[in-house]
Amino acid sequence: MLDYIENNVVFSVLISLGAFFIGQIINKRLKHPIFNPFLIAISLIMIILKATGLSYEVYKDQSAVLSILLGPATVALAIPLYKNIDILKTNFKAIFIGIIAGVTASISSVMGIGYLLGTQKEIVYSLAPKAVTIPIAIEVSRVIGGIPSLTAGLVTITGVFGACFAPEILRFFNIKSAVAKGIAIGTTTHALGTSRAFQEGEIEGAMSSLAIGIAGVATAFVVPFMAHMFQ
Repeated sequence: MLDYIENNVVFSVLISLGAFFIGQIINKRLKHPIFNPFLIAISLIMIILKATGLSYEVYKDQSAVLSILLGPATVALAIPLYKNIDILKTNFKAIFIGIIAGVTASISSVMGIGYLLGTQKEIVYSLAPKAVTIPIAIEVSRVIGGIPSLTAGLVTITGVFGACFAPEILRFFNIKSAVAKGIAIGTTTHALGTSRAFQEGEIEGAMSSLAIGIAGVATAFVVPFMAHMFQ
């Protein structure tokens, strides 16, 4: 049975899509932030891999075909941004400064607290780029001497947490501006948080999409600079 699964690429693709589909159904029915589709899908896939004995390495290789869709999905984020281009033009200065401030605050607080607590340098460097997309975060982590695999896990945890709780946190602090909410979510919780931002509204999603790109570029410059300062 295991040999059949390991040689069947369709199996890993189907459990990936099926787990996410089930996650969406549960999320729509229960309507609670903790029941996030991504969190449910991750949990279901872990259970299935454990039950079948399929190794993560094999699953990852078999489901790699889904990664092809990441490119078109990322490009598609520009569509709602284009639809709201007037809002971007009107608020460009505030948006840009907000993203840069968010990136700087996120990185400096993580690295500062890490050093104050005496955390190992490699761990601190791995934590620093956790708020941006995995490809950028991994490369930044590698360049400054972090642990890329740890960074990838932290990025995922950050995104899932943001997708679950970011809108609720913003409501708690009475943040009502759609632009501000979108920028905050995209700057701190990358693509997973952006998926939740689109559920809040098109403007929130569009601004979050913009923040992903700018925050990624800013992180690539700010993290090495901060790492040099804290040496």
